[in-house]
Order: sequence, then C-alpha cells, then structure tokens
Amino acid sequence: MSTLPPLPTPELMPGPRFAFDRHMCLAANRWGTRRAVGVFFGAVSRLGDGVFWYALMAALVLFDGRRGALAAAHMAITGLTALALYRLLKRWTKRPRPFRACPGVIAHVPPLDEFSFPSGHTLQAVGFTVVALAWYPLLAPLLLSFTTLVAASRVILGLHYPSDVLAAVAMGGVLGTLSLWLGHALLLLA
Repeated sequence: MSTLPPLPTPELMPGPRFAFDRHMCLAANRWGTRRAVGVFFGAVSRLGDGVFWYALMAALVLFDGRRGALAAAHMAITGLTALALYRLLKRWTKRPRPFRACPGVIAHVPPLDEFSFPSGHTLQAVGFTVVALAWYPLLAPLLLSFTTLVAASRVILGLHYPSDVLAAVAMGGVLGTLSLWLGHALLLLA
C-alpha cells in the first residue's frame, strides 16, 4: 500500500472533466479492499504481467507445432509493439497513478512503473487476445474472460483510472487489428 502524498495534478481539481473517472476509480478501489477481492485481482494482475501470455504462447507451440509457433511469433511481435507504444505514451502523458493523485485510492499492489496512462496490462491483453483469437477462435471464452479481468484489476487495485483502461482497450484493439491486417498483407505478397 502506498502512503505517498497526492501530487498536485488536474485529477485533483474539481469539475466534470475528471469527476466520473475519479468516482469510478474510488468505488472500484474500495471494492478491492475486501481481502478475497484484493487477493483475486492481485493474482490476475500478476498473471497479466506476462506469465499467462508467455504460457499461452508456449502451449500453442507445444500443441500445434509450426502453426502454433507462427501464432506465438505473431503475438510476440504485437506484444513488443504494444510495449513500445505504451512506454512512449506514459513518458509523454506523465499522468500520475490514481493512488498518488486521487484522495482515498490506495494501491493494493506495487506498480511496475510510475505513470498511469495508458494501462499497459490492458493494452497488451487486448492486443494479444485479438491476435490469438484470429488464430484460435475456440479460445474466446478463456481469453475474453481473462482480458476483462486484467482490465478490471487495474482499476480495482488502484493503479489506473477507468479512462486509462478504456483507452488501452481501444489502442490494443487497433494494434491487434493492424497486426492482423499487416500479417495478411505480408502473406499475400509472399
């Protein structure tokens, strides 16, 4: 849990621009104070650090050989692109995390980096899911459920505002779709 004082940022200013985001963040974060909820979403978030996705890629290679390796490589390239994108955006926007800027929000787990916008976990999860589902549509129940839980975990744990997560969903969707389009275009050229 963080005990750092809030930073003076626009998120602390009253007004409609940030009010809904702050309100939803605070409500979700309070729900996360329940021990079972906090432990569950902490575990989901930890799996979303990469463990789940790396295990999925390894399983695809193991169980589907060459096709699985191609799908895993496609996911890896999309993931590396997502990583570069969200790191660039975080350095550019420098939006403080809610537990630092929104009174009443606490961090239930330590953050991986300093800034909030966009949610890297969510961007990665959506990008990976879009690509994986193009290769293996039968994984939809598992991947869509896990991706939704990862996105929710980021707000519940006090690490992101809902707008960070929603923006990351959009970016991950676009990135995954562009990745599929580019992959298809390259196959047509080959």
